[in-house]
Amino acid sequence: MDDSEKVRRILSRYRTLAVVGLSAQWHRPSYFAAKYMQEHGYRVIPVNPMYDRILGEKCYKSLRDIPDKVDIVDCFRKSAEIPALAEEAIAIGAPVLWMQLGVESPEARARAEAAGLEVVENRCVKIEHGRFFGGLGWVGVNTKVISAKRARAPGG
Repeated sequence: MDDSEKVRRILSRYRTLAVVGLSAQWHRPSYFAAKYMQEHGYRVIPVNPMYDRILGEKCYKSLRDIPDKVDIVDCFRKSAEIPALAEEAIAIGAPVLWMQLGVESPEARARAEAAGLEVVENRCVKIEHGRFFGGLGWVGVNTKVISAKRARAPGG
C-alpha cells in the first residue's frame, strides 16, 4: 500500500516528535534521525530512561512523563514492545503512532487506529522527510514524487 500522501500530510502538519528509544550515541540510527528532524525545525522529545538529556533536550522515562503535547510518537523499539507504546500514545492523546524501519505490529496498529490515531509502520521519519521535503531526488533516489518544484515543509 502506498501511503505517501498520508506520510506527507503528517510530516507537514505535526511538528513535535517523542522519540521512544532515542540513543545518545551519535552513530545510532535513532540519534541520526532525531538530529536530522531537529535540524529541520521539528521539536524532538527524547524518551529513554537511560539518559537525562539527548540533543540538548530533557529526556523522559516514558511517554506519560512528558508534560507537553506530543504529535508523533516515533518508536525505535522492537515490534513486541509496540502494543504497550500504542496504549501510552493513546493515553497521552498523540494523534500519530510511527514505527521505524523494520518495526511492525498489526495488534498495535488495530488498537491505535480504533482509538483514532494515524499509524505509520516500517518507515523512517528522516527518510520520509528527505523524500518529500529534503531533496533525496537530487541524489538519484526514486522518491515517487514527480514535480518541477521542491516541496517545502511548513516552517522549513
